Amino acid sequence: MLTFYEPMMLWLLVSLPLSGYLYRTYLSKKKKAALKFSSLGLVPQTQPLKMKMRQHMPFTLMILAAALLIIALADPHIPLKNEKEGVNLVLVIDDSGSMAAGDYPPTRLEAAKGAAAILVSSLKPKDNVGVIVFESGVTTAAYLTPDKERAIEKLKSIQQKPGQTAIGDGLSLAIDMATSIPNKKKVIVLLSDGANNAGVVSPPEAIEFAKMNKIPIHTVAMGSNQPVVIGLDFFGNPVYAQTDEAALNSIAAGTGGTFYRTVDKNTLDEVYKTIGTNIERELEDTSIKDWFLYAALATILLDIYLIYGRYRIIV
Repeated sequence: MLTFYEPMMLWLLVSLPLSGYLYRTYLSKKKKAALKFSSLGLVPQTQPLKMKMRQHMPFTLMILAAALLIIALADPHIPLKNEKEGVNLVLVIDDSGSMAAGDYPPTRLEAAKGAAAILVSSLKPKDNVGVIVFESGVTTAAYLTPDKERAIEKLKSIQQKPGQTAIGDGLSLAIDMATSIPNKKKVIVLLSDGANNAGVVSPPEAIEFAKMNKIPIHTVAMGSNQPVVIGLDFFGNPVYAQTDEAALNSIAAGTGGTFYRTVDKNTLDEVYKTIGTNIERELEDTSIKDWFLYAALATILLDIYLIYGRYRIIV
């Protein structure tokens, strides 16, 4: 079904019948003037149909060109779906102290960086990608860019930090980044191996912020099946890495994203491949206004040829 994105422009078509009326009025006055100053015997009373059609052809073509231009201004679309102008993808990566654990060789952080690079490499040319890292604080590792190679370089330069886990703050900055370039689908991928225990923004507040901006957040939990020691406490007792899967699942469910659990480097890589394949892209009807513009241009050129060409018509 043909739809118009600027339907108000179609009101200009009303001017075309008025132009036709003015044209007929002009011809009538011109004919009366010719009869007044010419011998009635020398003026043919009727003209052959072919000659009449040829005489009116320039004006008819001009009206047709005007109609085509007006339709083009109304921006017609047909239901032939194509992708909108790419995706703003923001990767949010936990680089807190627990990401130094070695159950994802060589470390969880290095494995996360490698998996994220797989996702970045799968993006399309018009997609933008940005990278946020968080621990007790939040840092922009790479601003939104269509340059995938540069984003991967920034990923590789991320360094391990000893801080805690500010998931809410990381998501808040990621949402701001995702919305910084308009007219694109927005997606966030959050990876963490811990529970939110730092920062100003809570995960529930970040969920509401994402919902306001209609941004799905896919969450990836890191943590092997066996307990992993990440250090010792003040009394010398082992401290184990603990992933808050319930919180990550809640973030995904609350924003329309998907929760993924990984247990080793292989499953982590597969998850990021899956996310890259399954990114939902907004579709829109195809604009055909250019078709009407080209048709109008062709009509105008034909009209000019009829008036000034080899077999020109005197108007």
